Amino acid sequence: MQCSSETASAFNMGRIIFYEDRNFGGRYYECSSDCADFSSYLSRCNSCRVESGCWMVYDRTNYMGNQYFLRRGEYSDYSRWGMFDGIRSCRMIPMYRGAYRMRIYERENFGGQMHEVMDDCDSIMDRYRMSECQSCHVMDGHWLFYEQPHYRGRMWYMRPGEYRSFRDMGYSNMRFMSMRRIMDMC
Repeated sequence: MQCSSETASAFNMGRIIFYEDRNFGGRYYECSSDCADFSSYLSRCNSCRVESGCWMVYDRTNYMGNQYFLRRGEYSDYSRWGMFDGIRSCRMIPMYRGAYRMRIYERENFGGQMHEVMDDCDSIMDRYRMSECQSCHVMDGHWLFYEQPHYRGRMWYMRPGEYRSFRDMGYSNMRFMSMRRIMDMC
């Protein structure tokens, strides 16, 4: 899949540069939109520079595997994050300037307890007395979900849409325990 600026609007423009080697060495590839697999451009990717926008990068193709949120800055070595295979795909997070709203559910298919969330939550257990969150419906805004309270551990990007089962999305052993809005104007 080609990564190009043709699909990115001027308002949501972002730019990220991927490098084959650590510390910005080797061949590089510039990207300004989502890219499901950039192996045809680089044999590997071990560092990057975010020049504008906010991005999620993934250690597998097709936006799968471990994910990391990147904002403007330099990222010289992915192995520090435990990403020993490097980056394989990326997704630009569109700029959003509105209200944030989603519903989280205790069980799959929108079952069990339901709570409407409109701001960051550092612990769903403390705030909502929910031991698990297994589905959600993101109505407005873009969110990061974390496996541990206080925005720690692995993270997952949730954009507007219905998520009936996190297990079906490949998160079978995951428990989401905190979430925050992506509000950066990168």
